[in-house]
Amino acid sequence: MRIVIFGATGMVGQGVLEACLRADAVTEVLVIGRSPTGRSHTKLREIRHEDFTDFGPIADQLTGWDACLFCLGVSALGMSEADYRAITVDYTLAAARALLAANPELTFCYVSGAGTDGTGKTRMMWARVKGELENTLMEMSPNAYMFRPAFIVPLQGTKAKTKAYVALYRVVTPLYPLLRRLAPRHVTTSLRLGEAMIQIIRDGAPERVLETADINAAAARGD
Repeated sequence: MRIVIFGATGMVGQGVLEACLRADAVTEVLVIGRSPTGRSHTKLREIRHEDFTDFGPIADQLTGWDACLFCLGVSALGMSEADYRAITVDYTLAAARALLAANPELTFCYVSGAGTDGTGKTRMMWARVKGELENTLMEMSPNAYMFRPAFIVPLQGTKAKTKAYVALYRVVTPLYPLLRRLAPRHVTTSLRLGEAMIQIIRDGAPERVLETADINAAAARGD
């Protein structure tokens, strides 16, 4: 399968990229981003692209793909709703529209987050915005899947870009084996998330919104 990844330089995206490069079922990976991954692999090709609201300039390179793994995102901490929407919603929908126009059967996997609310009733801005985005993506394509991980342990050697998260992960990551035993339904790794996505691309899933337990179960099916 041929896969496009957005957000491959982030904490989550690095693990997802690694899962794709390791998987025999994945034959080619295209990373679209503003900065290079620093990776070199026979499967990997990268496109440097600045304007994530307009993919017209690279439209000729967006055909022939089986799936998109959209891992790009920002923390809502300190952001206005307008700024958060511009990145969270506008970038995602622009990518989805461009790829689905070129590949109508494409599987679109979006990394959302635990607590996302698609009802619009929550007072948490980020949860409401992501919920609206999830609903739109699922309306756009029957092959769109929303991944809502809770706590994600990053791939060794990677770290979050948000300073507050860096401190949190520095403390909690060594406790992953214990957390996995005590709260297996709430903890996963960025690598397992990527493995789950690959499994969903191959076999689909009855549910289109996957919480942490569903993500771990999907990854286990591919082991």
